[in-house]
Amino acid sequence: MKHFSSLRAVRLVAVLLFAVATVSCDAFRNLRDSNGMTAQGRPYELIIVCGHEAWNGELGDSLRSVFTAPVPYIDRIEPIFDVLRITEQGYTGTVAQHRNILKLVVDPTLQQTEAGVQYDVTAEPQIIVTLQGPTQEALTEYLAAHRTELVQAFEQAERDRAIRYAERYFAPEVSKAIEARFGVRMKVPRGYIVAASQPDFLWARYEYPEAEQGFIIYSYPYEGPESLSPEALLAARNRFVARIPGETAGSHMTTSDVIEPSYRMFRLEGRLWCELRGFWDLAGGFMGGPFVSFTTVDTKTNRVFTLDCYIFSPKLHKRNFVRGVEHLLYQVHFD
Repeated sequence: MKHFSSLRAVRLVAVLLFAVATVSCDAFRNLRDSNGMTAQGRPYELIIVCGHEAWNGELGDSLRSVFTAPVPYIDRIEPIFDVLRITEQGYTGTVAQHRNILKLVVDPTLQQTEAGVQYDVTAEPQIIVTLQGPTQEALTEYLAAHRTELVQAFEQAERDRAIRYAERYFAPEVSKAIEARFGVRMKVPRGYIVAASQPDFLWARYEYPEAEQGFIIYSYPYEGPESLSPEALLAARNRFVARIPGETAGSHMTTSDVIEPSYRMFRLEGRLWCELRGFWDLAGGFMGGPFVSFTTVDTKTNRVFTLDCYIFSPKLHKRNFVRGVEHLLYQVHFD
């Protein structure tokens, strides 16, 4: 049985978009020995390694409830991860080279449940999380107590992959246009093109055969804390997204009022951001889909800065498209 070195307080994962989660009694070790192999699997696909008894019992129920919970603010039921379960005997070859792996180990000799995180062990980029405890019940309790941190560990791994890709393969003309217009450095993944540009507004889109990812950046004077209220942000959003035309004459994007957008504030690398998440409609048309916007204040210019992202995917699953535009926030850098 392989044990992990114990640490009293170790960072498990940077919380999605803003915080750092710590778990005081876990054990973590960072190993890198991939032998140059490329990790297998699709984005947001997770392999869980555990036996039949565990998978068909309460532990398996807990695993499914944690990792296949529906993604919020998508207009169809889609899981956080596409989960594939295998036994320890099947954990060989290309399966062991998967990008995201969660291993469950029951060892009666253990005194407590521990979590271990390893990176790039058999392939790269890869994350392997191992949960080991004295009983299935102990592992189930651990999952219940640390479900958020565990999900975010894998989400961060996916986000880091996307960020590294964008830093290496980006659209220079879009990045240059953003910096020239707003004074913000932002490496936009290759495939995006500038669809419209005005002094206070830039629209970029990435068109697929049956889907579209897009974002707009807009800026306006900051007039105090009330500028960051949900009502003010929603009003500003509707004002600026109206500049995105629909396919029919006179139609334009707006915010759906069927489901009220969610609102929260968070800090990312010391900067305060506000998030709106909801659905967009086409005023005068029939299109729609999810959106998420991130707003902060550029203190150098005393202006509100918003990165507003949307997707349109009437036929294909939306989760990975949504995650893709969410990752754009981590490419925004103020001088």
